[in-house]
Amino acid sequence: MLATSVVVLLVGAGLRAATGGRAGEPANPQLERLSSVEFSALIRDFSEEGGYFFSDNLISNETPYLTVAGKLRQLGATGGAYVGVGPEQNFTYIAKVRPRIAFILDIRRQAVIQHLMYKALFHLSPTPAEFLSRLLSRPLTREAPAADASITEVLAYLSKTPAGEETYTRGLAAIRRAIQEDFQFPLSQRDQESLEYVYKSFRDEGLDTAFRLDGWSDGQFPTLGEVILQPDQNGKLGNFLASRDDYDFVRGLHLKNLIVPVVGDFGGKKALPAIGEYLRKRDLTVTVFYTSNVEQYLFESGSFAAFADNVRKLPITDKSLFIRWVYQRYYHPARMAGQRSTSLLQKMSVFLTDFAAGRYQNYVNLITTNYIAPDKN
Repeated sequence: MLATSVVVLLVGAGLRAATGGRAGEPANPQLERLSSVEFSALIRDFSEEGGYFFSDNLISNETPYLTVAGKLRQLGATGGAYVGVGPEQNFTYIAKVRPRIAFILDIRRQAVIQHLMYKALFHLSPTPAEFLSRLLSRPLTREAPAADASITEVLAYLSKTPAGEETYTRGLAAIRRAIQEDFQFPLSQRDQESLEYVYKSFRDEGLDTAFRLDGWSDGQFPTLGEVILQPDQNGKLGNFLASRDDYDFVRGLHLKNLIVPVVGDFGGKKALPAIGEYLRKRDLTVTVFYTSNVEQYLFESGSFAAFADNVRKLPITDKSLFIRWVYQRYYHPARMAGQRSTSLLQKMSVFLTDFAAGRYQNYVNLITTNYIAPDKN
């Protein structure tokens, strides 16, 4: 769960392809769509060599992820650019924020391959049911729920439907073809092995797929089915798969190639400065930066100051927000009843002021200083 990238200088035909302008004309700063060539170039040029993290992160393990959704609305977190880390929980936050463009960064190259897999599934799947059917290699038969069925009905059907070997084989081939031909992103042999490992994991474990530590799960982490059906503090479902409008928005961004996965390190010298410059050229500011608990590891590795320096290079406003997740080993006063971990917000401008004032000597200082707690029911 970390990330990084390098500044891309778009000139000549590359810039014209991305913006629709002709030579000698000013570029349109409000980029509405990336070509497949541009999308692939951003991934390759922004990414650095993959690093190690001790988990597969096949799915999120953050059950309170929806508790900040209401506060995001209250604080006007909408539009602009989204930056995040980790797997599918980003799609829910993207659906809530409705950004113009999103970057998802991770230190593990496998995470980028997984996001390219997700992108292919979105392209191939007009509905949430089709998305989950392809993800889990569970075919939609005549007994499948209607197209307008609730997510609860869809999950009930998939939970009792066995994976199909033919469905898996066809799905993997379609995903590989989409990534390499439609997205113009070449997959090395190792990339193809990563893709097969991730896709096979979802086939084998289905809705019981869970967060893994070095390839194993100790049973304390929520399953995919539980994450999808996790309610907010008011008892309402809010996962991107639970709302057709949310799903359609995220799918629409994918169809326009505007959710860009990148390999790299939050404390590195490439990703965040590059994203900052890229957004400035398009008059966009960061609306939300979802960091999960990456900062915990930045403190441990001694690279937290480098991360703060990178944050200074991002275009932000006084409304720009961090979303953080605090693991259960750190008790937090904002923890919701029934939750073992905590999701929080913080203004990015406040973070920079506090860092400059020396208020963050350790991770506990960070998560307990000038945070914005979710509203309790």
